[in-house]
Amino acid sequence: MTASSKPTNESSHPYDALPNDQGFDSIISDAKFTADTGTNFCDRSLTSRRNALVGVAWSSIFSCSCIVAGTVTLANHRVFGVTGTNISVNMAPSSPLPLQGEILALALTLIVTLCTESIGLVHGISLRSALAPESRLHFNTNLRLLTAARGWYNPNGTLFNGISAALLIMSYSSASLIVVVDTVISQTSQTPQTFKNSIAFTGIPLLILGVVLLLQVMIALSAMRAVKILTWSSSPFDLTAALVHHTQLAPAILRCMRCVSDLDTYGGPAKPSEIQPSAWHAHPSIRKVVISLWVIVAACAGWAALVTCFSHKHLKDLFIIPLTIKTWSFLPIESSSFIQYLVPGVNLDVWILLFVNIVVVQGPLTLGLHCSELVANVIRDERQWRCATKKQGLRTATNPVKTIFTHPICLVLFVAKPFLHWMFGLSFQIYAFASDGTLGGQISVVMNTSQIWNLCIALFIFACFFTFVALRRPRGPQPAAYGHLQTLANLVDEWSPVMWWGHKDDRIPYCHAGTSDHPLPDVNMDCVYAGSGAGSLVYVPLS
Repeated sequence: MTASSKPTNESSHPYDALPNDQGFDSIISDAKFTADTGTNFCDRSLTSRRNALVGVAWSSIFSCSCIVAGTVTLANHRVFGVTGTNISVNMAPSSPLPLQGEILALALTLIVTLCTESIGLVHGISLRSALAPESRLHFNTNLRLLTAARGWYNPNGTLFNGISAALLIMSYSSASLIVVVDTVISQTSQTPQTFKNSIAFTGIPLLILGVVLLLQVMIALSAMRAVKILTWSSSPFDLTAALVHHTQLAPAILRCMRCVSDLDTYGGPAKPSEIQPSAWHAHPSIRKVVISLWVIVAACAGWAALVTCFSHKHLKDLFIIPLTIKTWSFLPIESSSFIQYLVPGVNLDVWILLFVNIVVVQGPLTLGLHCSELVANVIRDERQWRCATKKQGLRTATNPVKTIFTHPICLVLFVAKPFLHWMFGLSFQIYAFASDGTLGGQISVVMNTSQIWNLCIALFIFACFFTFVALRRPRGPQPAAYGHLQTLANLVDEWSPVMWWGHKDDRIPYCHAGTSDHPLPDVNMDCVYAGSGAGSLVYVPLS
C-alpha cells in the first residue's frame, strides 16, 4: 500500500512556504532508511503468536474430542444414538429442557465461542498480511469473512471465506442441538417399572460440531502458511510500523493534523479541531454493520409478532399456548406460550432437515455478531491511540487476550456472542425424547413466543449500544485515526514502545505536532499545523 497523497505541482498550492519541504519521494526514501534501522522491532509480537497458536491447538483438541465422542455414539446406537451422563434431572416427558440442561448448553456455546474466536484471530492476522501486498489493507480491523484477498483458491480468498462463514454458522447451530434428556427405563421381576431422566449428548450434532471446528482450524492454518505474516500483534501501531518497515506504506507530508475523514481532501496545513468525527463517518463499513444490526432486530421483531399472532389465531390447536403475562418467562416452562410442528421419525434425512431449518434462522444472527467485531475493534484501536495524550502515554504493545477484558466494548461483545446464541436456542428449540440411549418417536420443533420477544429485546439493547458507540465523537484536538494505517503513519513521526502526542515545534509559518518518547505539551488551538517534513521522521527501534 502506498501513501494516499497524489503528486501535484507544488507551485499551484499556497503551501510553498513550508520549510524543509523535501518532497514526497524524499519522505519515502527516508522512511525506508529509518525503518531499516530496527530490523527486530516485530519480534515483540511473539507473545501474540503464541497465544493465537495455543488457542488454535485447544480448538483442535476440542474438535477432535467431539469427533471421537460423536463417532463412538453413532457406532453404538447408529444415527439415533445419544451419550448419557450422570446428571440426573426431574421432569415430565413433554417438559422443556431443565435448568441443568440449559446451563450445560450455555457452557457449550461459550466453548464454541472461545474456539471460533481463537481460530478467527489467526485467520484475521493472515488476511491482513494477504491484503497488504495487494494495496487493499487500509484499516487494522477488517470484516474477516466478508473481505477477501485475490485468487479463487487462495485460503484468504472469497471461496474459503464463504466456506468459513457457513462453518461458523453451523458451529453454533450444531451446539444448540447437542443437549437432550435421556430416559432410562428399568424393571425387574420383583420391582415395578422406574424411569430415570439424565442429561445426554446427541451423536450427530456432536460429530458435526467437531468436523466444522476442525475444518475452520485447517482453513486458518492454510491461510497462515499461504502468506508471510507481517506481524502477529493486533496493535494498529505494530502493523503500521511493519508496513513502513517493509516499504508497503509511506508517511505523507503536510498531514500531521489531518484525521482519517480528511483522506478525500488535499491534506494541507490545518488548525486543531475541538471534536473529532465519529466511527460512523470515518469508517465506511461501520455504517453497514450498524444498519445490519437494526435489520436483524426488525427481523426478530417480525418473527416474534408472527409467532404471537399465529398462537392467538389457533387457540384451539392442541400444541399451541397463547402469550399472556402469566405465560411470560425467561426460561421455557411447561406453561410457556409456544407453537410447534412435529417431525415424524429420526433418521439422516430428518437431521438434515433440522440443520437446514436452524442454520437458515440462526445464520443472520451469527453473521451480525461477527460483523459487530468491526465496531468493537475499531473503537478499541481509537481508544488506544487517544492514550497518547494521557499521562501514562500510549503503549504500542497489546495482548489480544488482555484487551478483551480491559476494553469495555470488547468485553460486551465477548459476553454477548454466547449469550445471544444461547437465547436464540431458548427461542428455537428441538425437543427429542431419548430412551435407553436411543432417540425415538418424533422430534418437536418448538418456537417459544416469550423467549423470542426476550431475544428481540436483548438484540435491541445490543444494537442501541453499538449504535451509540459508533456515533460517539471523541473530544480533543488529537486527530482521530480509528486504526486507519495511512493516517497513523502520517501522525506518528517518532516510533517508540511508549509514545506521547502533542506540540513538537514552533515554526514560521506552520507548527508541527507529532509523537515522542517523552510527554509533550498540548497543541495550540490557534496555530496552524503542517508537519516538519522529512527531517522530522525519526525511527526508534521498538525492541
